[in-house]
Amino acid sequence: MAASASAKSKKVIFAAVLGNFMVAVTKLVAALLSGSSSMLSESAHSFVDTGNEALLLYGYYRSRRAPDRTHPLGYGRELYFWSFVVALLLFALGAGISIYEGISHLADPSPIENLTANYVVLALSALFEGASWLLALATFRTIKGELSYWEAIRRSKDPPSFMVLLEDTAALIGISIAALGIYLADRLASPALDGVASILIGSMLGAMALILARENKELLIGERAHEAISNSILALASNQPGVEKANGALTVHLAPDQIVVTLSLKFSDNLRTPELEQCVEALERRIRAKHPEVVSLFVKPQTARTFHAARQLRFGQASRRD
Repeated sequence: MAASASAKSKKVIFAAVLGNFMVAVTKLVAALLSGSSSMLSESAHSFVDTGNEALLLYGYYRSRRAPDRTHPLGYGRELYFWSFVVALLLFALGAGISIYEGISHLADPSPIENLTANYVVLALSALFEGASWLLALATFRTIKGELSYWEAIRRSKDPPSFMVLLEDTAALIGISIAALGIYLADRLASPALDGVASILIGSMLGAMALILARENKELLIGERAHEAISNSILALASNQPGVEKANGALTVHLAPDQIVVTLSLKFSDNLRTPELEQCVEALERRIRAKHPEVVSLFVKPQTARTFHAARQLRFGQASRRD
């Protein structure tokens, strides 16, 4: 399921890279011909988006590397690292350049030339971005299921699945702001309004970048698997012959389709070492058959009392630190 969602996300990213590069070049030509500040900001935004999506593809590639001696659990979190870098670049480059360009234009406003070319470019950009946005939206709808969009974003373990959608949404909003800024600057004979539009675009990109950074930070430092997966694994463990009680499961995502699980189990007292090993091996096969995303499984023999005491100590200390 997770692997299928990741494959869909990669297709959306490939389409977005191609579309954003074409839009970025078109906007840059229009900005150089017209001298529009907001158009230059939009060009910078599209170039940043193109680079960002290329980094997301690179993150997917790096996360698929096999485990080695240095990284025994693999490289899955590289996807989360590069997704976090994308959020930082969107803030530093996309938002920073737009706000700087807007302030510069306010300090020295100049009339916009070739208005018709600007409007044609913005219309074409909206067409390209709109096509990419519709594809990203349709893909994300199939992934989110019955969840709301915001809840699906908060619960997602695959950042690129929603990052492209949010970036395309920001791009369409930015195009609308740029068009309004150019129109008002010409209509009211106030070139400074074009600079104001550029600052608004930068502020919007900054807010979007902060949202993306927050969501990626949670995954980068380690976020548990969905409760349904944990409950399913515990149910499998509880039904395993030789297991008296499944005390609990500790899960963490290394990547969208890579989960590490630690199980606390109370085994039957009459099991000997060979039988205990067979019990664990059989359980591992059953868990991986139902949840292939479980790449590492660790089993800790414990009584329920020991498990709950250790859990209370761990989370109690965390609460006191908070």
